[in-house]
Amino acid sequence: MTIIGFLIFLLIAAICGAIGQAIAGYSLGGCLVSIVVGLIGAMLGSWLARQLGFTTIFPVTIEGHTIPIIWAVIGSTIFTAIVGLITRGRSRR
Repeated sequence: MTIIGFLIFLLIAAICGAIGQAIAGYSLGGCLVSIVVGLIGAMLGSWLARQLGFTTIFPVTIEGHTIPIIWAVIGSTIFTAIVGLITRGRSRR
């Protein structure tokens, strides 16, 4: 994968992570955290789609690597909601 392809891959992951955080209503952090949430969301969403027998919705292929956009957003939302539920119970002082 070239540098440009890798940067586009990270940009798409950041956008999916940011959308997932917006839908969940909880922000875990900045741009780098959105990238991580997007990557985790893509893995979680793809796994969930395979387990339920669903097809890939709106796949984007970058240099042979496919990102299922809709499943990445769904996975990011689920991941953010779970982390939000866990961390909201803690009080910050």
